[in-house]
Amino acid sequence: MTTTKKLTDDLFVAAQLQPGDMAELAKAGFKMVINNRPDGESEDQPSSAEMAAAAEAAGLEYAHQPVVGSNISETDIDGFDAIVSLADTPVLAFCRTGTRCTTLWALSQADELDNNTILNTAADAGYDLSGLVGRLDQRRG
Repeated sequence: MTTTKKLTDDLFVAAQLQPGDMAELAKAGFKMVINNRPDGESEDQPSSAEMAAAAEAAGLEYAHQPVVGSNISETDIDGFDAIVSLADTPVLAFCRTGTRCTTLWALSQADELDNNTILNTAADAGYDLSGLVGRLDQRRG
């Protein structure tokens, strides 16, 4: 099974998934999968339509929220937070490496959690988000 990394009891992240992963994720108890990759970002990634069909066949909810990792907007952050907040849990969000999804989560938590908690949670999952401190502070501003 694909490697998932826990951020919270309700949210996990992963690197690129394949359509064949969906049945295993459903068996593991996930309720929803969020794809944060724009279609065509790399040649080796399946399309969102392929991923949606596989998720539906496995009984999973599916959301495609394409986000450019180097240009995460406030709308992207709020949209991600809304999808996760409204979803049956647990949710698995994926992108190329999981960093983009973790960044979206971190920025969406700026009003709820302090920087150390956010950075330590990300680090425990294997992601160094220390470069986000200024943006986290800005979100609180």
